[in-house]
Amino acid sequence: MGRMYPIWNEVEACIYKSSKSYGARDTGSVSVKVGTSASNSHHFVKHAVTHRINEDGSREYRFYVDGEIVKKATLEKGSKELQFAI
Repeated sequence: MGRMYPIWNEVEACIYKSSKSYGARDTGSVSVKVGTSASNSHHFVKHAVTHRINEDGSREYRFYVDGEIVKKATLEKGSKELQFAI
């Protein structure tokens, strides 16, 4: 990992010989489209990860699918383990 990002995405796909990755600071979202080509593609799903620093210094991460939160975790200041809420 070249840079420090609170959100890190590793992408695996059959068209790549190895995984690809990229980072994000506050929000990373992906819109997935399906169809037969670039000109005949349709929205299928959108997923996103958000990162926020709370007033007490803890960090909160949320994972959304089509705008609905499906997973939430907090990293307390100084801790090395995530605490999952959903």
